[in-house]
Amino acid sequence: MFFKQFFEKESSTYTYMLGCEETREAVLIDPVASDIEIYAKELEQHQFTLIYTLDTHVHADHITAANLLRERFHCKSVLHRNSDVSCGDILITDGCMLKVGNLSIEARYTPGHTNACTSYLVGNMIFTGDALLIDGCGRTDFQQGSAGTLYDSIHKQLFSLPDETIVYPGHDYKGRLSSTIGYERLNNSRLGQNRSREDFIELMNNLNLPYPKQIDKALPANQACGSISQL
Repeated sequence: MFFKQFFEKESSTYTYMLGCEETREAVLIDPVASDIEIYAKELEQHQFTLIYTLDTHVHADHITAANLLRERFHCKSVLHRNSDVSCGDILITDGCMLKVGNLSIEARYTPGHTNACTSYLVGNMIFTGDALLIDGCGRTDFQQGSAGTLYDSIHKQLFSLPDETIVYPGHDYKGRLSSTIGYERLNNSRLGQNRSREDFIELMNNLNLPYPKQIDKALPANQACGSISQL
């Protein structure tokens, strides 16, 4: 399997390209509009055909490249059906399976940061978007977020995975690339050490985080799969 991690500095967003070495089909997870030429160059270099873009949720901190990539490569955009968008080509639910060549991608519904967050399991790798971060988790104070729901999602859908499962988050602000489920279950500062659901909810409800600086631009664009012309 081909794997590459990209980093967009302005929003500290990680994007992931996975490809089947046999069929030369590929998928991008959480692509950022400003980096589309980087993805295009990578696809061309490895002679991949882009089949899907997978957004883990409707983002509030950057504009997705889903629509630009669809126009350019005729790929299909994938979102959870609770995203409340009409632009997605495939609206998935928990447990849906996607095939990219010989790769099997399992959608795991992990709401809480938003009501439509989805993590993607590929072999021993889990792509968690903003649900589970390295030593943290996504905020829960906008986009129909819920601290209790996020706690339940992480424990049921993510912490239930084997310890050695590699965690690839949607963001990191300290240069870290990945973690493991075992490490996060034990050491995550918000969720580790068997923190109770009640304590987690109290913690999240008292973070007093600033208003997301890109949300007024990014959210409307992403509700159209990144198509600014439709705003």
